[in-house]
Amino acid sequence: MSEAEILFDVKDGLGVITLNRPKALNALTHGMILELEKVIPKWEKDPKIKAVILRGAGDRAFCAGGDVTNLYRESKDPKGGTLRRDFFYDEYIVNRRIYRYAKPWISLIDGIDMGGGVGLSAHGSHAVASEKFLFAMPETTIGLFPDVGGGYFLTRLQGALGTFLALTSHRLKVADAVWAGIVHAFVPSAKMNDLQAALGAADLSGPDADNKAHAVIDRFKEDPGLPTLPGLIVDIDRCFSAESVAEIEAKLKAHGSEWAQKQLAALLKLSPLAMSITLEQMRRCANRSFEDTMTIEYRMSQACMRPDHDFFEGVRALLIDKDQKPKWNPPTIGEVTREMVDAHFKPVANDLKFD
Repeated sequence: MSEAEILFDVKDGLGVITLNRPKALNALTHGMILELEKVIPKWEKDPKIKAVILRGAGDRAFCAGGDVTNLYRESKDPKGGTLRRDFFYDEYIVNRRIYRYAKPWISLIDGIDMGGGVGLSAHGSHAVASEKFLFAMPETTIGLFPDVGGGYFLTRLQGALGTFLALTSHRLKVADAVWAGIVHAFVPSAKMNDLQAALGAADLSGPDADNKAHAVIDRFKEDPGLPTLPGLIVDIDRCFSAESVAEIEAKLKAHGSEWAQKQLAALLKLSPLAMSITLEQMRRCANRSFEDTMTIEYRMSQACMRPDHDFFEGVRALLIDKDQKPKWNPPTIGEVTREMVDAHFKPVANDLKFD
């Protein structure tokens, strides 16, 4: 890994992390994940560091997700490899470390925040977004499921909103993300550096460090504008509160509105298997601990790493060949069996364990 892919600095008592792959929208590599796991435990114990700031380089993205193209390449390599096992394992360890971090973990999100990037921001104590913020959990578009703790935070959103976001990859701008509770505050891009400086100057000591950081952020936050989700939540709940993907599709057809037709069209393009395991993930992870959720998601990830899984077909179609024509197996919801779904939730040899 090039050292420049991720930068670590200590300034004004803040541990500052910069994801530094702007041309790749700061997508996470395995090497970046390993560097995080090497540094952030030390910072957590270092009395000279009062909080962690996480940012993305460039003017487009905080982090657009995990760099999954290397997983695809390994799946085609006759020599095999361990990346498909280790990438998710190590990433989920970092996600859990952020969730349990003993100091304020403050993500300054000045651009796209999707997939693996959400795993770095949503589980910390504070997520601050600018007008350039764009959120999505787009994993189902490549035959995967919303991992990195998606089963934890999505199931805790209002009503069926989490299921809606998980299945459709619907994108949210900052006003909707603040309304939903996905981010804590809107701070304009032009004020992000001033906010970081103010956090560096602030007393963030003691057991109420998170509240002190919150008070600093409050001095900079502004009104993000009117959200769109309040006008949609009744329809979202009506159509996405269901026991099966087939039932969701039937409800959308019956709804008949332009909005419902748009959602149905989006679902019909996705992997039937990925949608089915995602809906099961939402069911199984609701009301589970963060650690239990991550263990479930690791088992799911390893089932998706089989060379014949829809995940690799999705990566091929969208990211490698870019023909936008994935051939899903099975091709229809009606052909997805209970056994296919349940296979994604069985224990694996290297089950994810936490201390």
